[in-house]
Amino acid sequence: MDLSALKIFLAVAHERSFSRAAAKVHRTQPAVSQAVRRLEVELGEQLFDRSSKSGTLTEAGRMLHNYGQRLVRLAEETESAVRDLRDLRRGRVLIGANEAAVHTLLPVLVRFRQRYPDISIDVRRVPARQIAVEVQQGSLDFGALTFHPAEEGLLEVPVGSDELVLLVPPSHPLAKRRQVAMQDIAHEAVVAHNDPSPARERVLRLFEEYHIPLNMVISLPSLDGIKRAVELKLGVALLPRRCAITEIASGRLVAVPVAVLSRKRQVTLVCRKAHRSHAADAFLSIAQEKIQKPLT
Repeated sequence: MDLSALKIFLAVAHERSFSRAAAKVHRTQPAVSQAVRRLEVELGEQLFDRSSKSGTLTEAGRMLHNYGQRLVRLAEETESAVRDLRDLRRGRVLIGANEAAVHTLLPVLVRFRQRYPDISIDVRRVPARQIAVEVQQGSLDFGALTFHPAEEGLLEVPVGSDELVLLVPPSHPLAKRRQVAMQDIAHEAVVAHNDPSPARERVLRLFEEYHIPLNMVISLPSLDGIKRAVELKLGVALLPRRCAITEIASGRLVAVPVAVLSRKRQVTLVCRKAHRSHAADAFLSIAQEKIQKPLT
């Protein structure tokens, strides 16, 4: 159904006059009559009672008037919603990340929310190996990774760095050390994350290469649970420093660098090089600003 013809019909129904409707919609009277006639031909029904001089609607005309008003409102709402997406007054950015990477992303989220408060951000917990695939397929706008993905057609933006450290309670003998060796951890009960990830596998592989046993006595599903277990002296943990900034600052935990393991690792945000939403483009712009102006 021709939306412009429908709007002309509604104007005639409202004005009860073809001539007044023509003036309202800035068309000639013949053009208005033709538009109404096209609708009548399309619907196979007469819309106005031609025997009446007051522009009386037929039963079909009344029905079209009722549904037509709704259709026009819906079309206007749709146009407005699309404009809002373009003007960044609505929309959503969907990000895939593991639990540790979220802490690196938070400063970027802060700046984005300050500039675009009407756009929602949805960070979902996604296994690291799936992230690049889902970004490539378009089910995610962005993904946070600590390794270079093999998938093609992706843009990589560095958003921060972090290092793996040994977290211990302040009373632990290793808390006073400036650095520990991997051999020192062999004598400790280790609290670990039970979610498999490339980072976790790299740590396990390094301990195997150095023929050093790793005594993982407790596996937990969350970083908060791991940190709390260390505070309760159930063991020590190998985690990214940024994950425990609050606990380290308050003195509840101590972060000790580990020789060989505590190397800076780059956290990158990956997205498709093309076919991004307006909201995703805005988020990418904020992430790229961080390269020139680090966030605190």
